[in-house]
Amino acid sequence: MPEVVIVASAFGVDAIRRDGHHAWLKTAAKAGAAGFEVRRELFALEAEASPEALSALGKTIAAQNLWSVYSTPAELYAPDGALEEAALREALIEATALGARFVKLQLGGFAGRAYGEAIAKCTRGVAARLVVENGQMERGGSLAQFEALFNALAKDGCNEGRKPVLGMTFDIGNWQWPGVDPVEAARKLADHVEYIHCKAVAGEGARRFAVAPAADDPVFAAVLALLPRNVPRGIEFPFDAARIAEDASHHVARLASA
Repeated sequence: MPEVVIVASAFGVDAIRRDGHHAWLKTAAKAGAAGFEVRRELFALEAEASPEALSALGKTIAAQNLWSVYSTPAELYAPDGALEEAALREALIEATALGARFVKLQLGGFAGRAYGEAIAKCTRGVAARLVVENGQMERGGSLAQFEALFNALAKDGCNEGRKPVLGMTFDIGNWQWPGVDPVEAARKLADHVEYIHCKAVAGEGARRFAVAPAADDPVFAAVLALLPRNVPRGIEFPFDAARIAEDASHHVARLASA
């Protein structure tokens, strides 16, 4: 069965900022999760991103028999398409301090040039696997951008005879903000997907928000059927605040067997 990760925000953004990531690790472990996603933007203080603090958090996560994902809102590519090398290096240093299995960035302004060799140089010797996620804006959330990215990496020679320099976090719900059909995206990008963010979306326009996929959600089921089954699935929708532990256990079991 696929491993299931609980994204910290599923416990509530305000709760994480108030109590810290560590406060919810036992709940995640008891729910049956295999991993826990740490969100840099939910640190209440910048000091929480220090190597010492991240190392301590990583040890606490491991003590619950969980592995970690380190998520940062930093973009891999600047608005003009240049590689944000400083941001990448910072994210890799922080993910290494945490002991993360994955380090996740937003794609950003990719505009045709992948800088594959530069990324390979940055990630050489780093244990955390670099993945980029489709965001909720047109920049960084375009299907054409992701298709072009992986084509460019192949042309750079970064996909020949070895693992590509980066993979993809496929966020099922995020595609809906820029108006992309997630089923079409799954058909075209499945070969590059190494981590899945699971959520459905309610509301319209700018007032969309993440919700748990309904049991009979045909889009969610179709996307999961197209994506690799051997990659981790992350819960990125809020749990029921009145019964957090029970809801977490329910959705972990559900995603592991879907």
